Amino acid sequence: MAVYKAPLKDIRFVMNEVLDVSRLATLPGCEDATPETIEAVVGEAAKVCENLLFPLNRSGDEEGCTYENGVVRTPKGFKDAYVQYREGGWTSVTADPAYGGQGLPATVGFAIQELITAANQAFGMYPGLSHGAYEALHRHGSEELKKRFLPKLVDGTWTGTMCLTEPHCGTDLGMLRTRAEPRSDGSYAITGTKIFISAGEHDLAENIVHLVLARLPDAPGGTKGITLFIVPKFMPTSSGAVGERNGVRCGAIEHKMGIKASSTCVMNFDGAIGWMVGEANKGLNAMFVMMNAARLGVGMQGLGIAETAYQSSVGYARDRIQGRSLTGPKNAGGPADPIIFHPDVRRMLMIQRSFTEGARALALWVGMLIDEAHRHPDADKREAADDLIQLLTPIIKAYFTDMGSECANLAVQTFGGHGFIREHGVEQLVRDARITQLYEGTNGIQALDLVGRKLPMKGGRAAQRLLGEMSGFVAAHKDDARMAEFVAPLEKALGRVQDSALFLMQNAMKNPDEAGAAATDLLRLMALTAMAFMWNRIALASLKGLATGGDNGFYEAKLATARFFMARVLPQTVSLNHQIKAGGATLMALPAEAF
Repeated sequence: MAVYKAPLKDIRFVMNEVLDVSRLATLPGCEDATPETIEAVVGEAAKVCENLLFPLNRSGDEEGCTYENGVVRTPKGFKDAYVQYREGGWTSVTADPAYGGQGLPATVGFAIQELITAANQAFGMYPGLSHGAYEALHRHGSEELKKRFLPKLVDGTWTGTMCLTEPHCGTDLGMLRTRAEPRSDGSYAITGTKIFISAGEHDLAENIVHLVLARLPDAPGGTKGITLFIVPKFMPTSSGAVGERNGVRCGAIEHKMGIKASSTCVMNFDGAIGWMVGEANKGLNAMFVMMNAARLGVGMQGLGIAETAYQSSVGYARDRIQGRSLTGPKNAGGPADPIIFHPDVRRMLMIQRSFTEGARALALWVGMLIDEAHRHPDADKREAADDLIQLLTPIIKAYFTDMGSECANLAVQTFGGHGFIREHGVEQLVRDARITQLYEGTNGIQALDLVGRKLPMKGGRAAQRLLGEMSGFVAAHKDDARMAEFVAPLEKALGRVQDSALFLMQNAMKNPDEAGAAATDLLRLMALTAMAFMWNRIALASLKGLATGGDNGFYEAKLATARFFMARVLPQTVSLNHQIKAGGATLMALPAEAF
């Protein structure tokens, strides 16, 4: 069976020994975010996820959402769970206290996101989208709009959505047709159809607030003519209560491969009243706040799925008796040995383990960077942190979700034929994981974003910062004999990143297809190198832990996993470097009509 127990010990290790979250309490507004407070909050979140959300995961998948005459109902137990979740204050953890939030650091939010999606990815979609709507409105909304909508989004009585995609346009938002006609009172009438809208309609909250991209009558073509609007399902009254129904309705829900308990809706806007968020024709910039938050959130979904896949795989491998160990019986009193003693099963478990533990460190580091970018009193520190976030966002979204899907597939493989059977629960992980590689921009789009926007932005400053961070670590520790087995592979991987980037710079200007041909490989190369950096930091913390007489078994396991990553995962960077330098000719040689 699929199993899940929040990895609190590992989260504490990463926060306290690898990253030192005590630094967060030095940031303005985070004075109360001590390690003890953070540990207590994450511990309570773990109880909610283990005891409330995880038990609903399989039943929610089997029942799914239902649609009838514009009404969407979530699976049994979801509404009660959402009420408990909301009343527990979990929708407000990292939100601004000015609007009823708890004001905790983004780092805490990242840890909780992993727990929620590991326990119940479909449930996590509802508050996850709401928080993205909160972020966009908090950053770009007028004071009047913020006062009207943010307190309800923060306390969870209202939820939010992001309405971008239309039937004829997905990634290419310059083609969108939804119209916004000015009204005499300063509002706008929004008309059009949006598809693939997560949490567009449901029965969990009393109101749903849609953030909608649309065009004004005089808007220029393409993405330069897009404006962002806020369109509620029910019109708010002057007292903040729910008023009359607005002109927006759900036309259907999609019947999906996975995340069946998350309502994915077709939304029809028929002269629906909305208000502009931010400036006219600059809606894409405002929406990118929500999109970037969502992309990091989807990356955390990949990590969460991988963690549940790993735990389920380990549990099964310990119990399943098949064949004898190649080095002799390990279960002499029984007819066979547990499959955990077979090398190929170990290979699958170690791939999962080395990903989840390294990715957790990388994700929480980005959480701390977000806190620095938003709160640090030094403008240069804020700028440096923001550069790293911008660069790492597509890497985390794409690599984490690719690996979440791979780990889910490895769980099925570990279970063998039983993994293919629904009752064991791991096939659901495969189906749920697959969407993460698609929504919020497919992983191919993330790779193009990396090579086309993030690497060259500001003269390559962000890339130089990341490479400098890693090179500085190498320089500081390369003479430490204890760290040599970890630092040397990282240094070589860094060289491959620089070699590949140089090749791209020399060739992409002559032929833009070269950038497209290299994009996915370069993203994976950079992701593996960033993971190697985090495994170096984990190894360093583990060596310090051993030196101080801590939990020797825990620290030795970290070092063993770090060695596995360096020896059997990081070497992929060699082939990726070769693939990138092979150029795009073989990709583009076959005429389109020959396919």
